[in-house]
Amino acid sequence: MRRWLFGLFCLAVAGAWPAAAPNAQQAAAPPEEVDVALVLAVDVSYSMDLDELALQRNGYIEAFRSKQLHEAIAKGAIGKIAVTYFEWAGGDFQHIVKPWTVIETPQSAIAFAEELGEAPTRRGRRTSISGAIDLAVSLLETSNVAAMRRVIDISGDGANNDGRPVTQARDAARDKGISINGLPVMLKQASYFDIDNLDVYYEECVITGIGAFVIPIRERKQFVDATRTKLVREIAEMPASGPEALVQKAQQAPASRLSCLQGERQWRDRMGN
Repeated sequence: MRRWLFGLFCLAVAGAWPAAAPNAQQAAAPPEEVDVALVLAVDVSYSMDLDELALQRNGYIEAFRSKQLHEAIAKGAIGKIAVTYFEWAGGDFQHIVKPWTVIETPQSAIAFAEELGEAPTRRGRRTSISGAIDLAVSLLETSNVAAMRRVIDISGDGANNDGRPVTQARDAARDKGISINGLPVMLKQASYFDIDNLDVYYEECVITGIGAFVIPIRERKQFVDATRTKLVREIAEMPASGPEALVQKAQQAPASRLSCLQGERQWRDRMGN
């Protein structure tokens, strides 16, 4: 009788003990291999008017629908890319619109474009390119993909005026082997915080990495072609070439005439802080 009761006790204790999770002994899934992990960091500060925001978003949508981009992905050594898209303004305004997505077929690229088109666009105050770079680096380091190349794609219409100096963020990305390319939007100069030669600012202060490039947008009709050209180059790791109207080398200004802190100085002079 005692043995029978003892057996029941043991069974009860065994049943109460937490069972091991079925996957506890299984190794975590290995990172998925891709040709490039690409972060699309898009400026939505108030200096961009609603029309420009729509044109900017549409540029990315049409790029992911394009045959040229689909072919660039297919020609990669692996034939896959990983991409995430976020919008940014000041250092405290960053919103991930599309989390990491692996694209390897025209259908998956088009699906990415459609989901991007359905997402609302937000707007924020100030311009923190450094904050955008820092978030992009963090996203790359937690992407769970094994990429042959890691690239940050920054588009915007002004200089850094919030957060740490942009050169500090740029250099931190460079030291991790991450490249940064730029798409400066230069359609108008209607704000006190706009600067001359934004393309030169991007070249001198924002981009980094072997083959890093800037493609300025000076006309509204250039949004789609410039965005597609930029993405195809980033995916295919193409040399600096292409239609002269789109792929341009910024006019070099003497280093003494260009400061990577001019955005911060403009803000301080105007706002007093």
